[in-house]
Amino acid sequence: MQLKDRNYQIQGVDVLAIAEEFGLPAYVYDADKIIEKIGLLRSSFTGVNLKIKYAAKALTNVSILKLMRQQGVEMDSVSVNEARMGMLAGFEPGQIMFTPSGVAFDEIREAVDLGLQLNVDSLPLLEWVGQTYGGAVPISIRINPHIAEGGNIKISTGHADSKFGISILQRPEIRAVVEKYHMSVAGLHIHTGSDFKNANAFLRGAEVLFELASDYPDLKFIDFGSGFKVAYKAGDHITDIVDLGRKVSETFQAFCQQYGRELELWFEPGKFLVSECGHLLVRTNIVKENPTRTFVAIDSGLNHLIRPMMYDAYHDIKNVSNPLGNEKTYTVVGYICETDTFATDRPLPDVRPGDVLSFENAGAYGFSMSSNYNARLRPAEVLVYDGNPYLIRQRETFEDLMRGQVDVPILNSEIIEQQV
Repeated sequence: MQLKDRNYQIQGVDVLAIAEEFGLPAYVYDADKIIEKIGLLRSSFTGVNLKIKYAAKALTNVSILKLMRQQGVEMDSVSVNEARMGMLAGFEPGQIMFTPSGVAFDEIREAVDLGLQLNVDSLPLLEWVGQTYGGAVPISIRINPHIAEGGNIKISTGHADSKFGISILQRPEIRAVVEKYHMSVAGLHIHTGSDFKNANAFLRGAEVLFELASDYPDLKFIDFGSGFKVAYKAGDHITDIVDLGRKVSETFQAFCQQYGRELELWFEPGKFLVSECGHLLVRTNIVKENPTRTFVAIDSGLNHLIRPMMYDAYHDIKNVSNPLGNEKTYTVVGYICETDTFATDRPLPDVRPGDVLSFENAGAYGFSMSSNYNARLRPAEVLVYDGNPYLIRQRETFEDLMRGQVDVPILNSEIIEQQV
């Protein structure tokens, strides 16, 4: 978002005009920023057969999925419903990686019937797939490399105690099951978490997968997942994608030569592609001055953006209505009936009731983790594409809250008087 003539703009569109047209709160996404990130990733990996699989869990709106497909990006899903959304957006089933974690076998069967690329992350699932399909269904195997790097422990997935993947220490057991059922292993997968600052975690993971690859002569791809760190505030250290691309490309090329043929190199970025594109626009309800601090209470809460409360995540906040106001210190809170603090003692331009604020870097795991807690409605979503804002999700209504609830007639009787 840029400051121009005192107005915040996205692709030349005044953010306050977006707020006026679509109402608040609203998630607003900048398509240009997504396209920019895709281009950076592609240009950073040279001399390899790169495939980008968008991790749809970060932001699953069908219009965003269509934008990804339009840009030649494929898809990574963690549920069959995500995959179905992808197919509605135009993806072919074979373009969708399906990486479940502990789901029912019925969902696995459904994924196979749809034609998704199945990624197996447990020995029991590997055994079941072998018993059920033998070598008829090409699979990928998700490995837990026992690499503890990255950010918040809640999003670290490659350490020894993580629920994700099959432990590299179980390599003999994996091979035994594959050989027992003559299974077809098309790929090896690793995803060790998020917020990696440099290439080291990927290179360490590469060593694990490249060594394991000797067990499987018919591989088509190696999948490194993702975990690229993005900046949430000025001065944040980010993943150097150019450096990462150069080092991983060189390592992968050397591996392919040793393996005997060229494989595809897959990455599954989610946050990296959509985090910076997103802005959660909210309105200030009241400014409440207490003896110890001044609160800004807004028309949103952890039901719309849970990351600050769940991960202690930092989101920069802009006062869109008064960007040049005198700076004061505020604690920004939501309207939920428990602590839902977005920012504590944050310096902001003078905030007044009615001012529009923007939470930056809100594209990833914002709307996709939202809820109807406190019977609150989820916000609208807007995509700015080619200089024009488009509504891509309607704001919820009370009827949406009640949809699916069933009226039990016996409960419609008169109040039962209590005997004292």
